[in-house]
Amino acid sequence: MAGLRIGVVGAGHFGRFHALKVATGQRVTLAGVHDRDTARAAAVGKEAGAPSLDWPALLAACDAVVIATPAETHFSLASEALQAGLHVLVEKPIAATLAEADALAVLAAGRGRVLQVGHLLRYSAEHQAISTRMQRPLYIDCVRIAPFKPRGTDVSVILDLMIHDLDLVLSLVDSPIESVDAVGAPVASVHEDIANARVRFANGCVAAITASRISLKTERKMRLFSQEGYMSVDFAARKLMMIGRERGLPLPGTGGGRIDEITWKEHDSLEAEHAAFAAAILDGAPVVVDAQAGRRALEAALAVTDSMAASRARAEASGLIR
Repeated sequence: MAGLRIGVVGAGHFGRFHALKVATGQRVTLAGVHDRDTARAAAVGKEAGAPSLDWPALLAACDAVVIATPAETHFSLASEALQAGLHVLVEKPIAATLAEADALAVLAAGRGRVLQVGHLLRYSAEHQAISTRMQRPLYIDCVRIAPFKPRGTDVSVILDLMIHDLDLVLSLVDSPIESVDAVGAPVASVHEDIANARVRFANGCVAAITASRISLKTERKMRLFSQEGYMSVDFAARKLMMIGRERGLPLPGTGGGRIDEITWKEHDSLEAEHAAFAAAILDGAPVVVDAQAGRRALEAALAVTDSMAASRARAEASGLIR
């Protein structure tokens, strides 16, 4: 197959970026853009050089679709596309429930179609830098905070921001989740805008993850330690430092320790994600973030949500919050 025809469903913030990326991609063409807001679809389509199509017309015009719509619509749109014989790249989360995620996985497998989930960090230079240096973490501390923006507030900060770090942690820890203890609160929207989760895995690893969309500054950092050493990552500065025994320059006063410091250049993760999607369809390449990975991230996010609800109920019962 050549000249893969891809349609984009959703012409909002991320949908626009997806449409523009498909329009300039290799071995693919942008067949059309669909959105319930036809004026917005037409504007994005014009910018990307593709027509605005209704849903049936888009399904008929494409070999694959990118779904960049609100999370509650992912299942219905993805299932219709798969049933029509199309390959699907669906933005995170894969669906709203585990049952929906399972149904999509079964449907994709039964139809022999590619189902890829848009966990963008998996295609980033920073993920590569971390995963090649730290393979058996004992403790992970993640912080992702940012100023408030109305976009994304249709879901909690867990499905908006924290799910990125949950997926990153899950990609580093090959073990089932044993327990989750989380707390959070809505501040500027009806859903939780700030949250902290402590996730314990069956193999003994513990991850502490903080996400906020009501902070005064943007900060994305991660610290990890294991027998391999200690690692500190500043995503904004694109800088990683690791103290261990296997890599880097000798570090005086550490009894044989070495320090490895690297930086990385700006990397187009979205382009890499789209290239991986095309390669999975055209070349039969492995799907980097498949339905199972998307389900695992969703399961973790829902576990955090449930734990946070239980914590809130206890706080309300004690009068700590009203």
